[in-house]
Amino acid sequence: MAEVCDVVVIGGGQAGLAAGYFLRRAGLDFAVLDAAPEPGGAWQHGWDSLRLFSPAEHSPLPGWPMPRQPGEEFPTAGHVVDYLARYEQRYDLPVHRPVRVHGVHRGENDLAAHTDHGTWHARAVISATGTWQSPYVPSYPGQEKFTGHQLHTVSYRRPDDFRGQRVIVVGGGNSAAQILAEVSTVAETTWVTSRRPRFMPEGVDGRVLFDVATRREAARRLGTEDTGGVAALGDIVMVPGVLEARDRGVLHAEPMFTRLTAGGVAWTDGSERIADAIIWCTGFRPSLRHLRPLALRRHGGIIPTDGTRSIQEPRLYLLGYGDWTGPASATLIGAGRTAKTTVADIAERLTVPVSARRRP
Repeated sequence: MAEVCDVVVIGGGQAGLAAGYFLRRAGLDFAVLDAAPEPGGAWQHGWDSLRLFSPAEHSPLPGWPMPRQPGEEFPTAGHVVDYLARYEQRYDLPVHRPVRVHGVHRGENDLAAHTDHGTWHARAVISATGTWQSPYVPSYPGQEKFTGHQLHTVSYRRPDDFRGQRVIVVGGGNSAAQILAEVSTVAETTWVTSRRPRFMPEGVDGRVLFDVATRREAARRLGTEDTGGVAALGDIVMVPGVLEARDRGVLHAEPMFTRLTAGGVAWTDGSERIADAIIWCTGFRPSLRHLRPLALRRHGGIIPTDGTRSIQEPRLYLLGYGDWTGPASATLIGAGRTAKTTVADIAERLTVPVSARRRP
């Protein structure tokens, strides 16, 4: 099976849906290919207590604000999944799922997305696959010797799974702090970080973070002094659970261990800590395996872009992977704003209607 359209969007999460909204408004013929069997993007895979950093009214996709969740100031992941599913239906977006893209290849006049359900040919491709499918776990000596349970953030679900255990939480970001906060209520926890944790001021939430990221991008475009952006505020948002953990005195972080042992972890000074489980809250990498045939990645795994457009392959756009593809583009509101400029650029470049081309 071969399909032809103006634009193929790879990924049906928040960034892909935002792109679909603007592609529909631009009158372009497009398809959204999503590997997941159900709508909701990465939000359907988070841990049970995962929430947004901002109230619903400050976390919209374009066109339709997220409805408030009764009784909740900060919406749960389940509420976000429901919103994304309804958003998809509201705008009748052509999402095909489950369709897994194995590779994007250059054609003579287009890009071809080869999938497990045939090939889609398009004059432009928007990659919006996010990072959730590419968890990162650093390598440490003795990792294979540890006899306890090791898991990454992607596999964590609830604190009761660790009740009565000795747990080491690794990482200095939001996921680590939030997971530590709740696991410490049922288990003996040790928090280890590669550098001293940096807590943001109380009252800073997703609304503030987006505004700060936007101001930094504006400063960059004007060539004025770099404000430091979100990183200047810290790494950890003081959500209610983290504040409560601070008040219990459990937010004390140890330096990073140097090796794992059969029964736990050890430091260079010879001290050791016994552990039943290690939770690696060590982040993610962009999920870009499907773009390997284009050979675009450079040092650090990043594809060089001008805005969201690939410099080496101008028919390819990258949306929603973080600040390198637009300020706060990995957030709901940020994905929407970045998608708007992305689609405007695509619409300007596509001047020949798809109907004028012959099907392969």
